[in-house]
Amino acid sequence: MSSIDPVCIAIIGQSLMAAAREMGTKLCRSAYSSIVREVKDASAGILDARGRAVAQSDHLTPMLVGALSHTLQACIDRYPVEELGEGDFYINNHPYAGGHHANDIFIFMPIFVDGTLVGFSASVAHHVDIGGGAVGINHSATDYYQEGLVIPPSRYSIARDWDGGPLEDLIRANVRVPEQTLGDLNAQFAANRVGILRVRELCEKYGADGVAAAMDAFIDYSERRMRAAIAAIPDGVYRGEDKVDDDGRGDAPLVVKVALTVSGSSLAVDYAGTCPQVVSNLNAPLCSTLSATLACLKTVLTGSDIPFNQGAMNPVTVTAPLGSLLNPRPPAPVRARMEAVYRAYDAILKALAPVIPERVGACGFDTSFSFALACQRDGRYQVHQEVYYGGYGGSMHGDGCDSVASPLSNCTNVPVEALDVMYDFFRVTEYTLRPDSGGDGEYRGGLGFRRVYEIRADDVRLSIYADRFRYAAPGMAGGGDAATASCRVLRDGEEIALASKDAVVLRTGDVVVVETGGGGGYGEPSRRSPAARANDRALGYVTA
Repeated sequence: MSSIDPVCIAIIGQSLMAAAREMGTKLCRSAYSSIVREVKDASAGILDARGRAVAQSDHLTPMLVGALSHTLQACIDRYPVEELGEGDFYINNHPYAGGHHANDIFIFMPIFVDGTLVGFSASVAHHVDIGGGAVGINHSATDYYQEGLVIPPSRYSIARDWDGGPLEDLIRANVRVPEQTLGDLNAQFAANRVGILRVRELCEKYGADGVAAAMDAFIDYSERRMRAAIAAIPDGVYRGEDKVDDDGRGDAPLVVKVALTVSGSSLAVDYAGTCPQVVSNLNAPLCSTLSATLACLKTVLTGSDIPFNQGAMNPVTVTAPLGSLLNPRPPAPVRARMEAVYRAYDAILKALAPVIPERVGACGFDTSFSFALACQRDGRYQVHQEVYYGGYGGSMHGDGCDSVASPLSNCTNVPVEALDVMYDFFRVTEYTLRPDSGGDGEYRGGLGFRRVYEIRADDVRLSIYADRFRYAAPGMAGGGDAATASCRVLRDGEEIALASKDAVVLRTGDVVVVETGGGGGYGEPSRRSPAARANDRALGYVTA
């Protein structure tokens, strides 16, 4: 079947999207850790035989699949597809060889039909512990070796190397919570098998050649739509800038600069002028910078009906100076790379705001507030990790959303009831929206939240990395800035303020208070309607 009609292309394309979503759901429902099962810090997708992303689970974490083709290509470069057999798989978490950071492990499984490779089934999950120099988050790491076990782009066999094989044993021996880590890896394999099954079903119905042709057409469709969106922007160079609070060692902000050059239907993104890499874990490897950039542009420029696949990426080129915060030289640590790429995300928003204001609102909290509590008793570890978010920025279309996942992550929270079941060394005593945290404006910024923990054991290690403790989400078009975030420990009548990148040992009776920031306001505050202000006061969103 060398050609295929448009109706079949649409059916196959949507079937592939459905398969990717099903894979993502399977992954999260099968996972052992709360950060995958509840938070959904994971994703899945299907690639064609050339390693091009075709369909990705758009209901999970876009950051993890934005450069999926890039991650797979690093594996193919070392182990050509011609050498793959049934039951083989690629695995990769190397931050300087196509990966993000050590906790994000990618697994790719080939899809064979009658002995012919027709594509790949892929999954990725953030693993709560992957070893390294400290339980939870190794905030003091000065190279990526201290951040956890690194798996270079590799090819293995499930029958030989997993299911009790040497790779499984190697990982088990290097992690503190093997039940969770191996359980989540097995959930990835289960998700990948769903993808393989669904693609084979399509090949049985439409033929392998027909499915391959539909994959090509699906990618071409996304490229046409993306190029049309770029072409609607006047040619020119548009610049933006934002900054990370600090590097966790000193007080100087880390500046991120971007220049967007629009030329016809092509867009070049250049991060020249961004600050040099740092000694702490705030650096973002190039794959993360690519993912964040592409996810931002896809969100801002196109609608949700356009698949986020290789076609949407083809019109865009991304460059970042080697040795900079957004493209560091190894072995710089990268665990907290989300703080840097969120500032890249906001710099792009600021660059585009003057030219397409109808599509760009004020900056939101736009931060991964990563929070970990860990405890060791009787030779066993308990590790809880969660990612917190805040408010979205207001726009000309309305107020920002309150306390929702930041756009690159799209994660959910862990229900308090689930935490009560899983962990006995802490409990959550308060979880509320945070009044007055959104920036004022004609359209108010969304609110952050407040969460309070009571510690119920000694020697509990709290570690965090976050941002916007110093520099709040700025308003736009005359709107006000949001409130900043904070984390503090209450102990014996004393308040201990933590930095945005910090760690501390807790004891029984300590109270940890987490407050996230809101989104910036949009438009002059004097133009906000009296009815909207009255509603804010009635709901307790604003107290002033």
